[in-house]
Parts: sequence; C-alpha cells; structure tokens
Amino acid sequence: MLEAYCWPRSVEPGEPVGLHVSTDAPTFEVAVTRDGAEPLEVWRDAGCIAGHHATPEDASSNGCCWPAALQIPVGEWPSGYYAVTLTAGDERAEAFLVVRAGSDAGGKAPTLLVLSTTTYDAYNDWGGPSLYTGGTRVSAERPMAKGFLVKPEPVARKMQTEPDREAMGYIHWARAHGLSDWSGGAGWYQYERSFVHWAESNGYRLDFAVSQDLEQHPEVLVGHRCFASVGHDEYWSWKMRDALDRFTGEGGNAAIFSGNTCFWQVRFEDDHRAMTCFKYLAHKDPVAGTDDERFLTGVWSDRRIDRPEAATIGLSFTRGGYSRYGLGAPRSSGGYTVWQPEHWSFEGTDLRYGDEFGGKEAIVSYEVDGCELRMRCGIPVPTGRDGAPDSLEVLATAPARLWAQDEQPSRYAHEPGELENVAEALFGDTASENLDRIRNNHATMAIFTRPSGATIFNAGVTDWAFGLKHDDPDVTRITRNVLDRLSG
Repeated sequence: MLEAYCWPRSVEPGEPVGLHVSTDAPTFEVAVTRDGAEPLEVWRDAGCIAGHHATPEDASSNGCCWPAALQIPVGEWPSGYYAVTLTAGDERAEAFLVVRAGSDAGGKAPTLLVLSTTTYDAYNDWGGPSLYTGGTRVSAERPMAKGFLVKPEPVARKMQTEPDREAMGYIHWARAHGLSDWSGGAGWYQYERSFVHWAESNGYRLDFAVSQDLEQHPEVLVGHRCFASVGHDEYWSWKMRDALDRFTGEGGNAAIFSGNTCFWQVRFEDDHRAMTCFKYLAHKDPVAGTDDERFLTGVWSDRRIDRPEAATIGLSFTRGGYSRYGLGAPRSSGGYTVWQPEHWSFEGTDLRYGDEFGGKEAIVSYEVDGCELRMRCGIPVPTGRDGAPDSLEVLATAPARLWAQDEQPSRYAHEPGELENVAEALFGDTASENLDRIRNNHATMAIFTRPSGATIFNAGVTDWAFGLKHDDPDVTRITRNVLDRLSG
C-alpha cells in the first residue's frame, strides 16, 4: 500500500510543499519531474520514512488529514505541472504540484494555462463518493484515484455508442488496467498533458495555475495576454468567473480548448480544501430560497442564479450536450462542419464552406458546448436568448444532444436526466415544449469580442487536445492561429 498527495497543490518558487504519504513500506523514494515537452527532473530523495495512516471514513469529503512525511523544497523552478512519483519496492504512487510564475517575476509567459483541478476533484472517487456517485462535497486534500494523473498508452477515450453506462468501453478498459471508472472524464493525463506537450514542442511558452488560484490568487492572471483552458473545465465558483471576467474586461484574451466548460457553480470551503456542489439536488442546497440564492450550486444557467456561462465564455452545455457518447449523436462523424472559412482562425487550412475537419480523430466527442441557433443566409447565427454575447460568431458546428432520463437508465437511476435537469433549471418545469427546445443541439466552435477589445475563442469540445496529440493538420493549424493572435 502506497498513497500520497501534495498540499498545497499550487505554489510560487521558493514555497515548500508538504508530501503526505501513507504506506506499509518502511521507506520510499520520491522524484519530482516537470512534465512538459522535455521532462525535467528537479528533485529526488531516497530512503524517505513514512508511516501507515488510516483513511478516514469521510476522506472523500473532508480529506485525509495525514501528516506531511516531508517537505518538497520548491526552488526557482519554472512554472509548470510537476509529477511527484513515489516508489516502494514494486509499488508506485502518483501525486502532483503546480508551480506558478512568481507574482513579482518579469518575463511571464504570454499564456496562462489554468488546470481544471476542480473537475479533477469532482470526478475523483478515491476514499469515498465523488460528485457523480452520491457526494455533494469533495476534498482536494487526498490522493487522486488511479488514472487521473498517469495512464497507459494508448489512452482510451470516453466516446462510445452503447446506450447504457455499464456498457461503456472506457470503463472496461479502465478496470482492465486497474484505473478508476471515472478517470476518463478528467485529469492531467486525459487532456492537458497532450496540449502542453504539443504547445511546448511548437515553441509556445506557458505559465501554469490551478482552478482554485483564480479565486485564491486572481493576481495570477496579471502579466499574461491570454488565459487558456483545455479539456474538461466543468466546475467554477463565482469568484473564479469574476477573475476571468475582470481579465477579459481589461483587455486580456481567452482561448478555451475545452468542452462542458463552466457548467456547474461550486462553493469552496475550509480554505479551499473542499468544494461543494449539489448539482441535480440544487433545491437541497442551503442557499436555495435565501438572499444568497445566486450562489446556488447548480447549473450556471439556472434562472435562480441568473448568470449564464455563455456571458463569460460564449457557449453553454445547455445548448450542446453529448456527441458520440451514449445516445448523444452516437454515430455522428466526430468532426466539425465549417460555416465561415474566411475567418482568420481557418487561415492556412484550405477549408471551405461545408467542409468537415477533425473527424479522423473525432474531436467532437464526449461533452460539448453550443448556443441557440437560427439560420441566416445559409449561416447559423446565435439567437442571443441563452445569454450569448451579441458579438458571438459561429465558425463551425456538429450535432449534439442532451440525454433524457430514460435514455441512460443506470446513469440516471436516482436523479433526473440531463435533459430534464436543464429544462427545470432554465424554464422552471419539464413541459414537453421546453424539453423539445433543448433536446437536439449543436457543438459549436465560436468566437466573440468584448467592449474592452478582448477576444474569446471557444472550441466547444472536450476532445480538442486529441487532435493535437495525433497531429490533425486542421486542428493544429487552427490552434496555432488562435494562440498566435491571442497570445502574440
């Protein structure tokens, strides 16, 4: 038995990090390596002594509270994601820490990549229930379940066509490799790692932060030209959104290569050691019906919160849903159809009106975001009825759907389906006309500008990074175009 986590997760150079370990082995070794295009080992220690510590029954919600076995002496290390690997004989454990750029450091990277650690925590089922298996509060102060930080290659993906969760291909693959069932929906290895390796290999400089930094250390955005989010960035607090809105409101750009972005509101507790989200049970949230109802931990587009995520990022999962997953457009091509090939984001691709891109690597898969659309002169345009900004331009689309409860019987055995939950949040009931309005949607690649001059690009899909990982020429060129313009 060998398990570990780092606390705090995110530090500036010169700030120590505690490594909290529980093991039956008398000693263990630890190595800390910056995981980038060129791996860089920065620290190693052998013969470390740690004891066995019981896992509290409420570890998933209140943390492990293990004592620190040692302090990792973070030096003047470059900003990045650092893999912390422990070994004791044949046993191995993985933890991580993030080094931010120093607050007084000059020469910050043009782009700040904020890792989606709130989503890691929401999916993490180590030590008890996650937000997907009955929990409403999850702790960041515990190990990550197997598969979130390291996976065997080739990595399996969530995309699948079977209608019921028990038949999902990823679950069978995960169990065969001793990984968590939930490790396909979140985590460093699933999404951000591929983006970072591609970006750094192609000369793009990145600084790093974690989700909670947007609330705890909003100054982390200062000095950067572009905020970036990659993969699956689903859970945001009120102050996290405030930080990004302030950044773009002052002229900073945003490049969102993520899907299902900013769908649920969360609240941090215990000095950001824990996160609460009632999700489908938002009516049971203690703030429901109070003067603080705007902090309800439900869908951001909920009429009671009245702050649709589209106002910040342009798109919403409420008008997207699933693609090539369950009964969400299960046999769609996995690619985007181009509507505005003359836009600068397509420069150098040779794509034309009606062409498809990304289908070979199925970038339009799993969870996707969109907006309510109507056709004008053969081009889909936003209706603006979902909170999307007036300046939003639709660049490409693909079919997507929200599942009804009866379409995923094991997933929604004790809660409403995504379709019913969204209808209730948006309209106050699940009348058939409300369900029909949001049932069949589109993944959308879009862009808009704020009055400050800031540009926000949104790819609208979780699996964009797989196009980079496998060198899809159109996906890589569009990504280059976006980063060159927004961070240059």
